[in-house]
Amino acid sequence: MMFYVLIYLSSVLVASVSQIILKKSAGKQYENPVREYLNPRVIIAYGMFFLSMFLTMYAYKGIPLSFGNLLEAAGYIFVPVLSYFFLHEKLTKIKLLGAVLIIAGICCYALF
Repeated sequence: MMFYVLIYLSSVLVASVSQIILKKSAGKQYENPVREYLNPRVIIAYGMFFLSMFLTMYAYKGIPLSFGNLLEAAGYIFVPVLSYFFLHEKLTKIKLLGAVLIIAGICCYALF
């Protein structure tokens, strides 16, 4: 089961990186609306979302459906950390507290 958990967490990480790429792309100015959606960053990001979907479907071969929602919460930790490194956003006390609460919730679910 641990193999499938790692696959699922990889899926969440891929989706989180994809979100960061889309956010970086949204900050740029484009000469027309078509270029805004048909540029390499957007295409790569949506390709990553597609890969994430297949990884998630594969992971469900070895984990219960109810466990997937718990693992999906890791995205709430991945996105702020990736935003800190790649978008230079601040990790505020509120964001850190939220991450701690998410981790605590995951631990509570795993223990009980």
